[in-house]
Formats: sequence, structure tokens, C-alpha cells
Amino acid sequence: MSLVSKFATVGGATLISRIFGFGREMLMASALGVGPVADAFNLAFRFPNLFRRLFAEGAFNAAFIPLFARALEEDGEEGAKRFANEVFSTLFSVLVVLTALAMIFMPALVTTIIAPGLAVCVDDPSAGGNAISCAMRFEITVTFSRIMFPYLACMSLMAMVCGILNAYRRFFAAAAAPTLLNFILIGVISYALWIEADKATIGFLMSWGVLAAGIAQLAMVTLAMRLAGFSVALKRPRWTKGLKRLLVLAGPAALIGGITQINLFVGQAIASFKPGAVSILQYADRPYQLPLGMVGVAIGVVLLPELARSLKGGRLAEAQHTQNRSLEFALFLTVPAAVALFIIPEPIIRVIYERGAFDPSATPAVAAVLGIYALGLPAFVMMKVFSPGYFAREDTKSPMIVTLVSAGINIVLSLALFPILAEQGIAWATTLSGWLNAGLLFLGLWRKGLWEIDGKLVKRSLLVLVSALLMGGALIAMMWELHAWLQPGDAVTPQIAAIAILVTVAMAIYFALTLLT
Repeated sequence: MSLVSKFATVGGATLISRIFGFGREMLMASALGVGPVADAFNLAFRFPNLFRRLFAEGAFNAAFIPLFARALEEDGEEGAKRFANEVFSTLFSVLVVLTALAMIFMPALVTTIIAPGLAVCVDDPSAGGNAISCAMRFEITVTFSRIMFPYLACMSLMAMVCGILNAYRRFFAAAAAPTLLNFILIGVISYALWIEADKATIGFLMSWGVLAAGIAQLAMVTLAMRLAGFSVALKRPRWTKGLKRLLVLAGPAALIGGITQINLFVGQAIASFKPGAVSILQYADRPYQLPLGMVGVAIGVVLLPELARSLKGGRLAEAQHTQNRSLEFALFLTVPAAVALFIIPEPIIRVIYERGAFDPSATPAVAAVLGIYALGLPAFVMMKVFSPGYFAREDTKSPMIVTLVSAGINIVLSLALFPILAEQGIAWATTLSGWLNAGLLFLGLWRKGLWEIDGKLVKRSLLVLVSALLMGGALIAMMWELHAWLQPGDAVTPQIAAIAILVTVAMAIYFALTLLT
């Protein structure tokens, strides 16, 4: 199977998940809008979801796959199973203790990590009797967080099983499992709307839906692992050499691989000081997650095993070719997506969210954040391309330093810009720190001689940029022609038709230009 075919397998499954994720967010926006219950759910979900992104989307694999593959090669199937049992037993024990402690101390976690803004929240006397008080906001955030926290344990165990599947080059089940979350939440929200539940009840039901989805996803990948002829067993945890090596690699790998989500988590924690800002950031996050997930996750999952095999086999030229073609593939798909999301964010947000409890007045705020996020999209994907260059060589120290620097810059910029630009300041901090991270990762590889840029990459990258900019110019011209159709109003059909025309013609122009050049 070719490199692009493997990208397509993982990317296709992830694309399906992200499309249904759109449906989930659309229903959620219609049911909860931009308000305290939506903020509480997004804050509570962000914490366990952060760990899903850290582990399940490649970071855990960066540590586990090389060690599992080595055990498989040196000690055979039994040795690999012994190592997997050691990891599973220890991970399970730690997660049980961690979950129990989190349940007990959740109020403190909410005020110090998840939503520090709630600790200094002051009720607005002019808000009226129907407004949710600060005490109520805090209470529902704690409740939602307690219900959803075990999802973290499910995702961590799932990450290990996915690592085994990826080591056996079984990519599809691990990539498709997140779709279950979207299926279940769509069902839960639809049921809640059908029974006309109030917003707090909808948030409560969605929280239980998240937990159910975590159990279902873990069951799905476990079944896939058994069908692949492998299984793990729970035994007494033991401190072994292999486990120690895994922890040494896994900590920095998780931090590096999940920097985008860490930045978003930090941004939402700071945004909790302004009511509604968390929901605005979350709703803007979903549209750009579509290209990010389809391309970035696929590259992150597939590139590491390919690079590791090439380097261990002494095929250095093949490794360089793989790196250059992966970057070329990433730019080919993300640059035009970034240009399009930057130019037409408001029509996109209006069509996706503007219904039910989502007030039209929130559309410009969400669209502005999406436009800023779009500028960082290529950087977020390039990080997924550059990181495996370090991981395949078992170097986690260098990228960890880069990650810590960019995370520090993100926090400083968020704190400095939030009082001035509110949620847009958080978006700018995330985007700028993303470009800094990508730039430093590439510079490190280039200086160490681990990445040699070939002429084909330079030429094609420039042509991609030119083609995307020409496509952007055509988009602006078409927006003028379709101005009447894109106006806000009750008639959504003309808006959907206008978006469909813009996207279809833009794609045709871009792909025609790239084929011609």
C-alpha cells in the first residue's frame, strides 16, 4: 500500500468522523446556543477530550509503537504480548486511582484548571431572573465534569489498543472509532429536543452520552484487536525496563503531539472569565478541525511507522523522500482550505449554526475566530509532519523543548490579548504559537541534517501557494456576485446554495490550476 493510500485510509475514516462531528455541533448549537450550559459542557468535555487528542491521535503511538515493534521483532509474539500486558496492567491501575481522585476533588479541579474564571464570577443584577447564577454555572460544570471524567480512562486504554493495531498496520478501526461519539451524541441531542428538555437537562444527557461513547469506542477497538489475533490481560502491575522506557518516551511525546489541543485547552480556561467566550471558541474550532483531522491525524498516524522502518533498515534516502512527500501532501490540502476558511468564515458559520438557540448576533464573533484559526491551519498540520522525524529516532527531548517554548508563548499571548480582543485574542495566541512551534521543529531537523529539502518540494509548494491565492481571488469575486444569496435571513436555502457554489467552483479552480502546473 502506498504512502498516499495509507493517508487516505486513516484520513477517510477521520473525515467521516469529522463530518458527523459537524452534525453534532450543529445540533448542539441549536439546542444550547452560546450560553452558560454550553460553556459548562464544553469546559467539562475539553479536559477528557484533551487526553483523547493527546493519546488516541498519535502521541501514545510515538512511544508505544517502536517499543512494541522491537519486542515483536526480538522476542516474538509472546514477548510482545508480555510487554503489552505490563503496559495495560499499569495503565489500568493508574487510571482507576486517577479517576477516583478526580471524582473527589473535582470542585478544586474546576476552579484551578478547567474553568478558573468561575472562581471569580460575579452575578449580573441586570440579567434578570431567568439568568443562570455563578453558583449554578459552577455546579453544573462540576456535575458534567464528574460524569465525563471516566471518558479519559476509556480513551487512554483505547490509545494503547490502537497502538497495537497500528503496529500491525490495521489503521481503519482506530481511525473510525471516534465516529461512535458523534453518533451517540447526535442521538442523545435529537432525543432531548424531541422531548423538549430544558438546556440543563440536555447538557446532563449529553454528558452521559460522552461516557457511553467512551465505553463503546474502547469495545470497538478491543474487538478489532482480537480479530487481528492479539489480546491483553490484566495482571499485577510490575515496574519493568520496558515500562520505564515507555514512560520516558510517552510523556514528552504526548506533550508534543497534543500541543494544538493544549493551546486550545489553555485558551478555553482563560476564556472562562468571559461568559459565552468558551462556546464561541468551541464552535469556531469545529469547522477547521475537518481539514486538520483529515490531513493532520492521517499523517501523524501513518508517517511514524513508515519513517521508523526506513531508518531502522538504513534506507536514509527513502526516509528523506517520505518526509518531503508528506509535507507536500499536507500543504497541497491545507493551504487552499486555510485560504477558503479565512475568506468566507461568516457564511459558513451562518449556514452551520444559525438556528434554534444559536442567536444570529453570535455569528460574527464565531466567524472572526474561525478566520484567525484558519491562518494557523497549515502550521497545525506541519507539526504532525515534523514531529515523527524526531520520534522515529527516539529523540523526544528536542521537540519537547520546542513545545514548552511555544506553549509558554501561547499562555503569555493569551493573557496579554484576552483583555483587549477577548476570544479573538485567544485565537491569535493559538495561531501564532502554532507557527512558532512548526518553525522551530523544522529548524531543528534541518540544522541536524535530518531533513534535506528537495527541489520538487520547493517547486510544488510555491505552485500550491500561487494556486491557492488565485483560488482565493476567485472566491472574493464570486462572493460579490452571490452577495444577495449570502445575506442573513430566514431563507436558508439560498445561503446553502451559495456556499455549495462557492466551494465547488473554488475546488474546481484550485485542482485545475495544480494539474496545469
